[in-house]
Amino acid sequence: MSESRSRIFVSRSLSGIAASDPLLRLREISEVDVWSGSKPPEPEELAARTASAHGLLCLLTDRIDEDFLQSCPQLRVISSMSVGLDHIDLEAAHRRGIRVGHTPGVLTETTADLSFGLMLAAARRIPEADRFVRDGQWTFARRWDPDLLLGRDVHGAVLGVIGLGAIGRAVAARARGFGMQVLAWNRSGRSHPGVERVALDELLRRSDFVSIHVARTPETLGLLGPDEIAACKPGAVLVNAARGGIVDEDALAKALASGHLFAAALDVFAEEPLDPMSPLRRAPNLVLAPHIGSASMATRLRMAALAVENLIAGLQGDPMPHQAR
Repeated sequence: MSESRSRIFVSRSLSGIAASDPLLRLREISEVDVWSGSKPPEPEELAARTASAHGLLCLLTDRIDEDFLQSCPQLRVISSMSVGLDHIDLEAAHRRGIRVGHTPGVLTETTADLSFGLMLAAARRIPEADRFVRDGQWTFARRWDPDLLLGRDVHGAVLGVIGLGAIGRAVAARARGFGMQVLAWNRSGRSHPGVERVALDELLRRSDFVSIHVARTPETLGLLGPDEIAACKPGAVLVNAARGGIVDEDALAKALASGHLFAAALDVFAEEPLDPMSPLRRAPNLVLAPHIGSASMATRLRMAALAVENLIAGLQGDPMPHQAR
């Protein structure tokens, strides 16, 4: 391996997201070592492969903490192919002069699509209807029943958006296309045309649908706890495609079981993958997805390209397109 070229470790293969190599530009200027396992590297494996690297391209499944950084004395740049950075100890990285990049912006519309899709799926019981047909329950005798799989109308309903960042605003735009009245609460006090800003308790009380779009921070962990879920409008539908830990999962499961909430849809969880013993697995009227908010081919390719750009810029001492502060 040439000493004149930077050494890079990439914690997961990205070959499945495009026909061309997303790492081509990186390979042209660096020695690139790509993890080939089908599962993410264990912490000790991640540290061992990064020990002599100058740069790391990682995912949100990789825990980058103080111990890891101590084991990688040559590391200068970390580029995470993610929006969220709660898997990285930013303070520890900054103390060591390690620059950290991430990939916001490129997945806004794709994640908003999924959020609205989850809302529709939960409201109209689409996964349940799919199982009904596949399991052979749709018989000639039940070819049409007046009360079969009754759902909730989305059009004309009240949507409460928690968090008016880019994704929250994109969801609000989709909601207006469905003739929904949009309420919003956000910590920054940001306003947006066509959206009525209200207090969180009022949003929960008035909304037929609640969609969460805040970052996971110490302030937002448990934001919707038992009291907040109990304060939701009876028969409401709750959607979370932001980050896990914002919604109290035990309280949500109980609200679904009691019928207080009509339905919910989750793409993110406090612990991922979802524990086999989680009460969410047994909760009724709940749509579950495996953290696929950004999972379109075009968006994942854009994320990879931006992660590479961040890494190259950081290694060359240039401004990173998106550097964590």
